Amino acid sequence: MSFLKTQYVNDKDKNLEEKKYQDDHDKLYDCYRRPNARSSDENNDTGNDIRDFHLRDTMMPEKLFKVIIIGDPTVGKTAFVKRYVQKSYSREYKGTVGVDFALKIIKVSETETIKLQLWDIAGQERFTWMTRVYYKDAHGCVIMFDLSNKNSFLNTLKWKKDVDAKCTQLDGGPIPCMLLGNKCDLPQRQIDQLDIEAFYKENNFIGWTETSAKDGLMVNDSMQFLINSMMGQYNDETDQPELVKLSGPNPENKKSCSFC
Repeated sequence: MSFLKTQYVNDKDKNLEEKKYQDDHDKLYDCYRRPNARSSDENNDTGNDIRDFHLRDTMMPEKLFKVIIIGDPTVGKTAFVKRYVQKSYSREYKGTVGVDFALKIIKVSETETIKLQLWDIAGQERFTWMTRVYYKDAHGCVIMFDLSNKNSFLNTLKWKKDVDAKCTQLDGGPIPCMLLGNKCDLPQRQIDQLDIEAFYKENNFIGWTETSAKDGLMVNDSMQFLINSMMGQYNDETDQPELVKLSGPNPENKKSCSFC
């Protein structure tokens, strides 16, 4: 899979009142849909080539997937999104107010693209009354916790129950949800891998892994796994694309950031 273009949208200055989302939710997709990106190849300065690029981008079939990213405050949700979309990391921490948005467009093949809309939702309790609005029409979910903060792991059950109660697929089943243990680059940790393994199986997650938004470890792979799961349910065919294999953890190697 190759990346066609990426874009990060920060919505700090937008009014996040509930009425806006209830009355104009459908307009949000159009609001954050930017014009087709120009080619980033500096050597391509031919007008015809640029027009051909726009034509291909415009005519290419697209699938739009909304992914919500939730979890306790300070677990690294915003840093994860920024690493995935912008391939960058900042040590400066700014708490999310309500929700931030990011858009990533992925070229699956010459004839198919995916438009991935990422909703980075604040973890503070004062914003939880808005979650039903934020979760609306979500196709997938990432629930994140901090490996060095046991309470953030224990609270993932609350987040999972909240999502399952407010988001369902057409058949009534839960939407695909990944469990991510962030900050695996830190030497100290408070959660054992075997406990995480048992927890994800008991609570109907599609998979789990340790990640590091700081170092970029397992960020793309975990999102690719979620995308493949959403694509498989979208196609609902026997010839679904092969899913990325999530191998089990190695309990003896607790310092690594391997897929789990």
